[in-house]
Amino acid sequence: MITTTSFKSLIVAQRRHPTEYFWKRCLSMKSQFCEAVVKAGYLSWEQMVSAACRYRLGASKLGGVIFWQIDQDERVRDGKVMYYGPDCHRLKDKLHHPTWVSTLLRQRDPFPNAPHETSHCFFGTHLLTESYFKSHTEITEITDYLLNTDFMDYKDSAAKAAPAQPVPEALSVISEISVCHKKTVCVVEAEKTAVILSELYPQYVWLAAGGLGEVQADKFRPLRGHKVVLFPDTDPDGKAFRRWSEAATLVMNQVFWEDSPPIRVSPLLELHATPDQKSRKIDLVDFLSETNVNNNHNFIH
Repeated sequence: MITTTSFKSLIVAQRRHPTEYFWKRCLSMKSQFCEAVVKAGYLSWEQMVSAACRYRLGASKLGGVIFWQIDQDERVRDGKVMYYGPDCHRLKDKLHHPTWVSTLLRQRDPFPNAPHETSHCFFGTHLLTESYFKSHTEITEITDYLLNTDFMDYKDSAAKAAPAQPVPEALSVISEISVCHKKTVCVVEAEKTAVILSELYPQYVWLAAGGLGEVQADKFRPLRGHKVVLFPDTDPDGKAFRRWSEAATLVMNQVFWEDSPPIRVSPLLELHATPDQKSRKIDLVDFLSETNVNNNHNFIH
């Protein structure tokens, strides 16, 4: 976990091993987010371990989850620290405002001249590579670590007491998703949504923009050649749908997108969300949960 005393070592080590040190140092299930996802019933504990391994989730000293932005070349672009309540919704008070790891480094960097300029990518972009872990041994080591890590207050609960899923079976989804050249890439707004849906619908590769306005054209470059479907959140006046539709059109007009399939912006929420759901600005995982859609249902096409 990130602590005040660890920032100097993080900076030094990141210079020596820039592609992996940050996420390995902070890999953890001990965040409010992981606890809330399981307690709210979105995922089982074993599924949460699998998802945490897939997206290399970290934890801050205060229990925030770290959503690392790792690009297709295994470079850590940045990390977003976010805080969630027991209902699995983000805390929005001033004490729990989302924070970028790069910002924290700038605030505490012992090297005044060290650059911390960042360029962000979609959360989960590293999943577009042929293999986002160096070897099966590394996958096993990481999953074993998470499976044996005390999960907040769960060690005496039914979730932790339930028989653990055998490691080889738990790794099957992770191993399969690393070869994704034939899979549809789904882009949602929230990192939470991508993490949860990656377990419920593993036949797709789930990325997150991280915000309504975080769909800049350059972030789509690693998605070239893939079939891409965007799932904007819903709202009463359709602003998110229109904005992401405009972004998709802009990307498809770029030279780098030539010969790539058209980007589809799903109208699922615009067509089927209720007025109440639109007023609450729900996202895809909220909609699927509230409407009890079967996991085998094909809502992509």
